[in-house]
Amino acid sequence: MPNHTALISGAGVAGPTVAFWLARHGWSVTLVERAAAARSSGSPVDIRGPAVPVAGRMGVMPRLRAAATHATAMRVIDRAGHRIARIPMPASRGHEVEIGRSDLAAILLDVARDDIEVIFGDSIATLHEDATGVDVTFEHAVPRRFDVVIGADGLHSTVRRLAFGPESAWVEDLGLRVATMPLGGPAEVPDEVLIFNTPGRLVSIHPARGEAIAAFIFRQAPAADRSPRDTVMEAYAEAGWRVPELLDRLSRDGEFWFDAVSRVSLPSWSTDRVVLLGDAASCVSLFGDGSTLAMTGADTLATALAETPEDPRTAFRRYESRLRTLVDPKQRNVRRASALLVPATRPGLAARNAAARCVSRAFTR
Repeated sequence: MPNHTALISGAGVAGPTVAFWLARHGWSVTLVERAAAARSSGSPVDIRGPAVPVAGRMGVMPRLRAAATHATAMRVIDRAGHRIARIPMPASRGHEVEIGRSDLAAILLDVARDDIEVIFGDSIATLHEDATGVDVTFEHAVPRRFDVVIGADGLHSTVRRLAFGPESAWVEDLGLRVATMPLGGPAEVPDEVLIFNTPGRLVSIHPARGEAIAAFIFRQAPAADRSPRDTVMEAYAEAGWRVPELLDRLSRDGEFWFDAVSRVSLPSWSTDRVVLLGDAASCVSLFGDGSTLAMTGADTLATALAETPEDPRTAFRRYESRLRTLVDPKQRNVRRASALLVPATRPGLAARNAAARCVSRAFTR
């Protein structure tokens, strides 16, 4: 059997998963990551639905459960901190797992790396595709040639830009901003995610796994003239609850992550020899089960390439056809999901809270 070669860009969730499965199928795999070491947002993500059997076959479920967050419920509160509703979290029931994204990425890379080549601190500079492969230059490493290149490098994908054109053509700003920061210690409520809303704004405190994380999600048009910290400070200036305390911490220049909530939509996820995976192909920030779909898509792509290794184009089409049945509903429902999480108006917030109370009562019967 020929030694088929694959270059994967991105060491998040999708990249190590597809690397693991391609290596199991006999491919020679190189994974390149721009960061100098494994890194990722520590924000919690869910592994559920079709990703659970993928994790099971990878043998990582015990490790995922050991690294899972401590949250078992979401508590919606008012500006005085009083409970509006308490809703059990799906990951606290059945086979699902909620885990910090950095913990998930580290575990997935760990189980893959003995069978693959990993290059940290580098990135793809150019791609030149022909009928039989892709010539790749890097920012630092020597040029090489691969049978296929897989872009698993997230919302701001380098591979997508090089192979499909500028980000502005495919990435839609949904008018929401998200910022997260660690709080440097345990949450006061160790097993509940606290959620506080005012119209157009949400603040949450997640207990994570011992070190709480605060998140700010808010509606705002792009504002290139403000720094991310100033943007958050201005948006929450009069929000109530524990927000002044959180803003004070934010102002002291601690660890902080900020981005726009975006939707990635392309008519096709592949060329003849280059394919996109995970958020690079179909991101719906916050609302799209991104990690679940990343793992599911990685397994689907590796299986398709194993079925027709000499014909990547056919494999790519088969992968995309299978995965779009899961992705497309998430893409269509993103605005509805955002309206539930961050209602824009007082009537909308009142209606959301009334629905949350109904759900809460249903779980306590």
